[in-house]
Amino acid sequence: MQFLRIIPTADGSNSVLNTRLNETYHSTHGAIQESQFIFIDRGLDFVVQSQKLSEVKILEIGFGTGLNALLSLQYAFANDITVQYETIEAYPLDESVWTELNYPVKTKDLTHFQHLHQAPWEERVAIANNFSLFKREQLLQDASFNSSLYDIVFFDAFAPTTQPELWEKEMLKKVVDALKPSGIFVTYCAKGQLRRDLKDLGMTVEKVPGPPGKREFIRGVKN
Repeated sequence: MQFLRIIPTADGSNSVLNTRLNETYHSTHGAIQESQFIFIDRGLDFVVQSQKLSEVKILEIGFGTGLNALLSLQYAFANDITVQYETIEAYPLDESVWTELNYPVKTKDLTHFQHLHQAPWEERVAIANNFSLFKREQLLQDASFNSSLYDIVFFDAFAPTTQPELWEKEMLKKVVDALKPSGIFVTYCAKGQLRRDLKDLGMTVEKVPGPPGKREFIRGVKN
């Protein structure tokens, strides 16, 4: 994948730049900082604390570098909960790319990042006693999900300006339908059209103040 390049971000963690799309996989203000702030602290922890959950089912749209999965696993360890993590990715990173990322060093976890990437696709794998992973290699357009199954969706696709087809209302309906009642939809995006579409799909939507470099992002609760 010669069009993918490892780049540094402001918090010292790496990201990947897709030179064909001129799109980075994370914020250049801090890859780990952004994922931790949006998807873990204001997403996973929000649903765990607000609903008093000891077991969480996560659906991620866009496995990418595996950073959200790694941080979710570490959250499960730190908070003594069980996580069933399911993720879809149409274009998995080559080993030559993900092995150059410095997340194991930055998160002080030298084993699980490798296990997340080397886990086989299309089957559920126990990464740890309280964390299982199911990776699906497919387009969101081709995916189908069980209704009312997941507690939270991490919607971490490339930006609407880069991959607008993934943010169409039909695609959003798939993942909203997959959420349990009171389930959470969280994404780094803050577009007005996304807010309107999620409201039309039966969600209560709020704009949440963002991490450094980002004014706000969207979190929705399924009514």
